[in-house]
Amino acid sequence: MDISRRTLLGSAAAAAATAALPAPPATAGGHRTTLWDEFTARPFTHPQIPYIGRAGCRRGPRPTGRLPVIDAARAHGARADGRTDSAPAINRAIEAAGRRGGGIVTLPPGTFRIDDVIRIGRDNVVLRGAGSGRTKLLATKHLTELIGPYGSRYGGDKSAWSWTGGLIWLCPTARYDSLVAAIRRKHWPFEGWTGNRRDEWRTLTAVRRARRGDWTVTVADPLRLRPGALVLLRLADDKDHTLLQHMAGGGPGPASYTWDGRAKLNSFVPYEWPVRIVRIKGREVTFERPLPLDVRPEWDPRLTTHVPALTGAGVEGLTIEAVETPQSPHLHDKGYNGVLLQCAYDCWVRDVVARHVDNGIGLTASSSCTVSNTRVAGRGSHHPYFCREGAHDNLFEDFVIERRSVPAPPDTILHGINVENLSSYNVWSRGRMEMGTFDSHRGMPFANVRTEIVIDNTGRHGGDLRAGPLFGARFTHWNVRVTNGRAGMVKIDGLAPYSVTAGVSPVREFGQIDKPDFAGDLHSRLVAYGHPEAVRPQNLYEAQRRLRP
Repeated sequence: MDISRRTLLGSAAAAAATAALPAPPATAGGHRTTLWDEFTARPFTHPQIPYIGRAGCRRGPRPTGRLPVIDAARAHGARADGRTDSAPAINRAIEAAGRRGGGIVTLPPGTFRIDDVIRIGRDNVVLRGAGSGRTKLLATKHLTELIGPYGSRYGGDKSAWSWTGGLIWLCPTARYDSLVAAIRRKHWPFEGWTGNRRDEWRTLTAVRRARRGDWTVTVADPLRLRPGALVLLRLADDKDHTLLQHMAGGGPGPASYTWDGRAKLNSFVPYEWPVRIVRIKGREVTFERPLPLDVRPEWDPRLTTHVPALTGAGVEGLTIEAVETPQSPHLHDKGYNGVLLQCAYDCWVRDVVARHVDNGIGLTASSSCTVSNTRVAGRGSHHPYFCREGAHDNLFEDFVIERRSVPAPPDTILHGINVENLSSYNVWSRGRMEMGTFDSHRGMPFANVRTEIVIDNTGRHGGDLRAGPLFGARFTHWNVRVTNGRAGMVKIDGLAPYSVTAGVSPVREFGQIDKPDFAGDLHSRLVAYGHPEAVRPQNLYEAQRRLRP
């Protein structure tokens, strides 16, 4: 049976009410299926569960036989002795592959010292080691030293390397160069899909009214569009903030929320959603995934140009390890960061370990990417995994956050699996978190899913109040086992509007405790509470992937 109310976790009244609930409908095997049946009846428009069956990289790694293979050691002089700086040789091999239209840059077993950022900036280039247990990149310098101090565009003395940048950085070359130039001029850039300024885009066509879940839209003029093209759907807010209210599910709660004065939140609008065009018939344009939101005239909906995305690129089979230093105080990270994908689409990270890093593996303004079979390990990190600045439709699967190898220094904070800044339709699947939390880092992310995860819930979420709510609509936590009984950010029926908490362990509030951002009924659902992993299907993402639109 579903509960559509706020639950005051740990109170006697809530415990008594839960104990008195009748058993939910079940199959012959005793598994709860009602919620799934309800979802499949309306998979693209369900009010609380998002459709995430198309999350992740659609193209996948191209077969080796179709791409030239470049041995970075033999052809360009990279040395696996742990002493020689191999960054120039590896970057030369990557650049050579890019000039050929793509290629696989291989690294044999061993330890390769790198004293610079490893940059992948051209399509269809793959950096491939011999396996995360066999090939290691040992990073001796941090991003502050290599690029320079990176301040926050919102002021203060915070280091932006606390939440972005990577010692392996996948980003279109022109975009990377412009970011570095801006940082060195101390002109802190916007990191999203439309350049260092929000006006570096060009309208392709206006879009007519459509509904969330539609795969096809009507455009005013299709002449600048073509099948296969990647375009940006751009939705601006109006003076009454009805777009932000819509992202929160609508109704009295979001209508009464104080949206004005949230400087950070309002800087994330317009909402920018990259998507590939599948078909054009007259003025009807069909996308490769359904619309994430309604399209309404008052939001000036357009298909626009964007930063040319990096596509078909990947990193595989290696460990990126920073020299072991103590974790920096909160928001003063120097930039011993692992892997970053920025302005990337249909890219991937696979069989990679990030060790002794400030931030592990992250996506900034990237979409349709897959991070699989990865681990963040070592002395502890600020953001082990992060997904931010308008990152959409990404998949993190088979991931591990290992318990830190040394005690945490004072004034440091651990988050966990982070999502923020209007990022939407991202999935975390089949994970083991030996520390950290389900970090929704304000900036009102919405329609994100965590499924089939085991967590020792020890981290803290972050986020400035100027960045607005912790949650928008349609967050779903599906079959989560909490090993230490802490509810915070996992059991979210009392926090997240139009959300589902299904198949979660018995938990109670302790540590960081939050109040909901929206007043009134949250229209949240609590299903099979106290029965971890009891909801069927066991993995929400994999079940949705099998659905045929």
